[in-house]
Order: sequence, then C-alpha cells, then structure tokens
Amino acid sequence: MPEIWLNYGPTDVVLDIKAENLDQKIEHEAEILDDTVVSEKLDALDLGKPLTFVVLNYTASVQRALSVIFEKCTQKSAPRPKVFADKQIMNLVRSSLPQESQVQAFEGIQQVNADLVFLGEMEFDGLFGFDGICTKLLRRFGKDRMLSAYEKRTSALPSPGKETPSLEVAKNFANSFEISAVELVANQKGIVDVGVGHPSNTLSVSKTLASFSEKIDKHRTLLISTGKDASNDTLGHALGSLWNCHTTIRDDGLAILLGECKAGMGSEAILQYVQGRMSLERLQKPAKYVDGMEDLLFLSEIQKRLKIAMVSVLPEFYIKKLGIVLFDGVKEALDHVLKTQGIRQKISIVPDGARILLGPN
Repeated sequence: MPEIWLNYGPTDVVLDIKAENLDQKIEHEAEILDDTVVSEKLDALDLGKPLTFVVLNYTASVQRALSVIFEKCTQKSAPRPKVFADKQIMNLVRSSLPQESQVQAFEGIQQVNADLVFLGEMEFDGLFGFDGICTKLLRRFGKDRMLSAYEKRTSALPSPGKETPSLEVAKNFANSFEISAVELVANQKGIVDVGVGHPSNTLSVSKTLASFSEKIDKHRTLLISTGKDASNDTLGHALGSLWNCHTTIRDDGLAILLGECKAGMGSEAILQYVQGRMSLERLQKPAKYVDGMEDLLFLSEIQKRLKIAMVSVLPEFYIKKLGIVLFDGVKEALDHVLKTQGIRQKISIVPDGARILLGPN
C-alpha cells in the first residue's frame, strides 16, 4: 500500500491508498539552486547600507533566503537588516534567524525609501496570473485601484500563469514606489529562481514559475494539496490551488482540496456571501471592489461544471453555504470516492497544487 504524505497546515498528513486506486502523483521537476548560486544572486543587494526587510509570506524558501542574507552580513561584517512581518508569522520568521535577531510587527508603509526591501515567494493567481510582490502591494495598499484590476479580467474563470491586463495595474502601482524586492520561485524541494531589484522588474521570474506546467489527461477525481501552510492558511489562499488544476477534471468530476484554513476565510467577499450580505449577481459589475470578489466569481463558475470538496477545519455551516462538501480527514474523503465511484476508481494526487499549473492534453 503506497503511503503518500500531503501538506495540511503546518504539518503533513498521510494518505493510505491501495496501489490499484492510485492513478498518478502529479508533480513538476525543476532544477534546485544550491546555496552558492542563491548567495550569488543575492549579491545584487547592497548590504553595505542599512536595509529593512518586510516578509510578505512565510515559506521554507523565504526562510532560506533570509538565512543566506544574514550569513552574508556576518561574512562581510555588515549591519544586520531590520526585519518586519505580519503578526501571524512573526514567530516563524524569528525562528530561522540568529537568536539575538528581532522581528517587528509590520503595520504598513510609514516611510518609503530605497532601503525598504520586500521579500516573498511568488505563486500563481487567478486574477493577475501571478501573485508577486507587485500584486501583494496592490492588494494591501492600493485597494482603491483593485476595482480597476478586477474589471480588467477577461473571463469569469481564473487565468493562472498568464500575464493578464490586471497585472499591468499592479505593475503601475508598484512603479510609484522607490523600493526593492527579493522575489523567489520555489517548490517543495527548494529555491528554483531569485529576482532582486524593483518589484516591477523582479516580476520577470514569473517566466520560471510559468514553466511549472504539466499537460495531463482529464481525471474524474483529483486530490489536491496546496503544498505549503502559507497557501492553505485561509480558504482564499487554498482556492488558488484549485484554480491551477480545475481544467484537468472531467465534467461532473470531483476536486478534493486539502486546506486546513486555520486563519478562516481570508476573503471578505466569501464571508459576506455565506452571511447573506452579497449576491452572485453583484460580482458581474460591482460599484466597489470587496476583497476576494474574484475567488467567489471563479468558484461559482467552476461549480457549474464539477463538484468541489474540502478537508478543512472551517465550519461546515459556511462550507455548505458555498456548495462545497466537507470531510473531516483524507481517509473520509478517500472512502467517499470509493463508495460513490466504485472500489476500483483510480485517484490522482497533486502534492504541490499552489506551485504547479495543470492543463489538459
């Protein structure tokens, strides 16, 4: 019996599945950069002057990049940079740094200057195509321009891995700041690419991420793990892995998404919908953008073609309102598939759904 470990929040869970029920374990192989190459790419940072790093999302690759930066500072007898992070990831960021290092809560951009360096790992995004430093800054500090980005979408379906018109809105917004960025592309094994410079320039590493694509035959059932905690801490983040894979599921098929979602919905639009304060009709031509509006639109459109289930700690009341089936664990999800589709049904597994782009043959 194959034993497959899948990410679920900060831990991994095991999927015990019989060999006759396992179809494919769908992964993308990429060449991992060794520490020497990562260090060389980070030489583009001017460590001779005081820098302030803002960590926008916490992953193993972000942790490794920060560690390399601090090691370089020690080697060059350079001042250690200040580090800021959101409150919910402060302890994680601090755990990877030298013991005496301080990590402060990031409340916002009080003073923008060339010493400010934003650090994050790029992912795919249903609205922008790619979720990089530019888009993270726009979502956080350019809420008045998000309606324009939303209106520029070309479809009611997600467009991950494409340079969308919405992405230009994010680029233009980032261009208004004199800041720097370290943009990472990674998979579960390590860092694959590093971009250093202005956020509108580091976005070029999206070409590397776009290469994380696979063409496969369509499947009746697909079990999708996001691959890392930062991609399933909220429902809004977890759904991104579904956007990356949904085209490879047959009509009337089933997508099972593993997403702990310990931080809740992560989407004001989805929360308003389950509370009866937003209609699907409002998503077509809204007068005002509400955070996560595109995810609610994509979800409602994809559900016209296939069924969606989740393994999550989110309240069943909310999940049912979204038309999603909730399972308590991966065993219950697997048992459901074999019971409803037959004991000989084969299931394909996606272990790193946030960092792969699947398309049908």
